[in-house]
Amino acid sequence: MSTQDASVDFTTQPVKTATRRNAGLDALRACLTLLVVFHHCAITYGAVGGWYYHEVAPDKSLGSVLLVLFCAINQAFFMGLFFFLAGYYTSSSIDHKGPYHFLIDRFLRLGMPLLVYGLLIGPATIALAQTSRGDPFMGTLAQLWRTGTFENGPMWFAQALLMFSVVAALWNVAFSRPKGYKATRSVCKLFPNNLTLAGGAIFTGIAALALRYKWPVGVNVLGLQLGYFASYIVLYAAGCFTARVRWIERLPERQVQIWWCIALIALPILPLVYFLGGKLPELRGHLLTVVYAFWEPFVAWGTILFLAKHFQQRFDGLVGVWRPLSRRAYTIYIVHPPVLVAVALAWRNVPAPPLLKFALTGSLACLLCYLIAGLLLRLPKLSSIL
Repeated sequence: MSTQDASVDFTTQPVKTATRRNAGLDALRACLTLLVVFHHCAITYGAVGGWYYHEVAPDKSLGSVLLVLFCAINQAFFMGLFFFLAGYYTSSSIDHKGPYHFLIDRFLRLGMPLLVYGLLIGPATIALAQTSRGDPFMGTLAQLWRTGTFENGPMWFAQALLMFSVVAALWNVAFSRPKGYKATRSVCKLFPNNLTLAGGAIFTGIAALALRYKWPVGVNVLGLQLGYFASYIVLYAAGCFTARVRWIERLPERQVQIWWCIALIALPILPLVYFLGGKLPELRGHLLTVVYAFWEPFVAWGTILFLAKHFQQRFDGLVGVWRPLSRRAYTIYIVHPPVLVAVALAWRNVPAPPLLKFALTGSLACLLCYLIAGLLLRLPKLSSIL
């Protein structure tokens, strides 16, 4: 790995905040949203993970193993990438609106959907899933409301992002720039070298181990799996800082290739250790936990750099279906749980291979969520929030 900082050249000019969005990153976020739908669909049909409805239990079949690997790879990078993108747009949003109005906007765009999901959509999704056991939908829903159930589900992301936004706003107030300060792009900014990126990955792995010692993977605290938050915090902070120095728009090609290769090399290590653990018990337990903690950031760094680079090269602007898909992505994320559960339930009695059901259910759920999101965004009050 090179220890030389990679130079990124810019012409010296004022940074325009919150005036033009990055089309490549918006398209990437839209694709990540659809990936979330397929991720939860994989859990429905045989992968390991928490979800409302499990039609196929995880086992040692080829289909289940492939879906488990699919989810494990996703988990390494996709939510962290969401936090990175959120951090990337946080800096310009605070600069443009100011900390106070930024927080008002965050509480509307994150807090309101979180409340609606937690009190209405989440309990309704639980009740819908329980119908597979013969429980009445309205009876289950009424019971959940009577007991004061607040189900954040996938909206834990909004909950966490709201907390991060408060910290970012307070940081901006505490370390505010002098009045009249105008950000400028430097003639040359040094992109982090490979050792710096590797050090960040190692630090993230150590932090993940520390968190998982207290809160193992799968343990929820107020609806949040804190065991995963080391990479989320690091990537959110990286997104905020990257927006200031404009690295993401000028990613060095060579470093992207190096880290993509690192990710591909690291990728089979975790499943190899896991499957060897079936033959060698000493490879299970603590060793697997350590490997998982360090495997995640190395896979994440390479995958995130690769996707960010190639989506920006592919998209100068959003045309065709990409524009409405990008606009509807957040709404799709919010409504996908009940839609996915409903589609899976609709043909649960049809005999078909789990992988086929995974592909068809995931695709149909994405299409329906896209259409439903379009209808919801026609309502002016919802459109202003979502």
